Amino acid sequence: MSTFTSSLPDDLLEMLSDQAKKLSLPKNKLIENALRIYLEHLRRAEYVKSYRTSSEDEEMISLAEEGMADYLKQLPDEAR
Repeated sequence: MSTFTSSLPDDLLEMLSDQAKKLSLPKNKLIENALRIYLEHLRRAEYVKSYRTSSEDEEMISLAEEGMADYLKQLPDEAR
């Protein structure tokens, strides 16, 4: 594990300390958990953005429609 040193505004450090005490966690663990959650949120936001971008791309829409047509051909008649 690597060491990372940073400065935080006093009010944020106070909130961090208070919350760490409430949760009986070391401050570094609370920061680690919060950072993991935030980075996962950013990853998901990027994923959503890629879908929005694809939904406006005519070529992507055409590929999706072709794929859906192929998929529907594989379904039994009663499922269509």
